[in-house]
Amino acid sequence: MEEFTFKWPGKGFAIGDLQVSVPIVQGGMGIGVSGRRLATAVANQGGIGVLSAVGMGYLGLPCEIEAQEGDSRNITILRQELRKARQLTNGVLGVNIMVAIREFTETARAAIEEGVDVIFAGAGLPLNLPACLTEQAKTKLVPIVSSAKAARLIAKRWMSRYHYAPDAFVLEGPKAGGHLGFALEEIDQPAYQLEALLPQVVQAAREISAEASKSIPVIAAGGVYTGADIYKMQQLGAAAVQMATRFVATEECDADDAFKQAYLNCRKEDIAIIQSPVGLPGRAIFNEFLAQAKAGLKRPKVCARHCITTCKEEASPYCISSALLHAVHGQLDRGFAFVGANGYRVDKILTVPTLLQELAEGYAQQLAAE
Repeated sequence: MEEFTFKWPGKGFAIGDLQVSVPIVQGGMGIGVSGRRLATAVANQGGIGVLSAVGMGYLGLPCEIEAQEGDSRNITILRQELRKARQLTNGVLGVNIMVAIREFTETARAAIEEGVDVIFAGAGLPLNLPACLTEQAKTKLVPIVSSAKAARLIAKRWMSRYHYAPDAFVLEGPKAGGHLGFALEEIDQPAYQLEALLPQVVQAAREISAEASKSIPVIAAGGVYTGADIYKMQQLGAAAVQMATRFVATEECDADDAFKQAYLNCRKEDIAIIQSPVGLPGRAIFNEFLAQAKAGLKRPKVCARHCITTCKEEASPYCISSALLHAVHGQLDRGFAFVGANGYRVDKILTVPTLLQELAEGYAQQLAAE
């Protein structure tokens, strides 16, 4: 098991009793993009490595452990991958779970039973997530929000019903990749940009912290690309940042090389906002598959998965799970890649340590310029 060899030039942060030396959370990316290889590489450098729980059962991974009673294949594979990941790192491991998946509660309970350090829950409001905790559980619960209003709503529900305050918040702005928590008309408006929303969520977290008598850090996400960006977010009150797009372009990313090549080939004009079958806008690399879907040529004959509660199966232009699954295996003619707004800036594949060193150098330059 690797020991941390990387030194961040600034402060780390804490989520409860979890000490994180590098203030970077590697964002969870579904259906195999962020699996145990990427997550453990980040955790081994002192950040938070995050596996995505979405679609693990579809990846064709061999099931090497016995299924517990009531577990689906997806949950069984999640348990297996979390156990294998823990064998590879002493660092902080998280799992990202979409609230909109049909097995959200069962998936969260399994992750807690497996002792994952942090659950990040988004794509919906995880209003009942603390109900999944057991008395012995040490797992931290971190909602992903898009506004101070959402943060306050979740905290009020958790504290009144479960006597539990969130352990942190991830504020995800409209420049993120994947599904976005904003209406189409809000995405480009100045009032909804991360820089405008962050101070509001930091203030909300402070108020909740005072009421709950616990520290609640805010993690900024969406469009964070450089070390200078990380410094800027911390100056606005964030304790840390979440980054996903940068980690796709790493050797350790679990996606196929052709998936990563789509990032290298991506131009600014190739990045588009699409309307996802799950009922949310999303940011993706627009390709021929999405062009055909937009033209109505990709409608599935039948839904084979029934995985997302908000998916309008009878009206969907394509099965998003199948499309993302094909893409992660390199079949971009049968799917597409989500990407952040700065994805066009990716020009090479790095190792995780090299990427973090680049970010650290950019951060240190900003720090020295104070």
